[in-house]
Amino acid sequence: MNNDLLQRITIDSRIFGGKPIIRGRRLAVEHVLGMLAAGDDTDTLLEGYPWLEREDVLACLAYAHRVVEHERVEPLMVHANA
Repeated sequence: MNNDLLQRITIDSRIFGGKPIIRGRRLAVEHVLGMLAAGDDTDTLLEGYPWLEREDVLACLAYAHRVVEHERVEPLMVHANA
């Protein structure tokens, strides 16, 4: 299912300098993710962008997951006496 969702995410070098966007429209994936991170819910996004579909929001989440799924973070060791 994620591959179907990810087809909604496109890149056009003429829009936002080639950042990932939703279905060729002028709405960046990072903007949708930022709104979700700020506490907006899907219904709020759908109200604000009438052309947006629930699957578009899910596609943004799937894209973010794909970007970070293999990311590894090395813990920073901090000594109490430092």
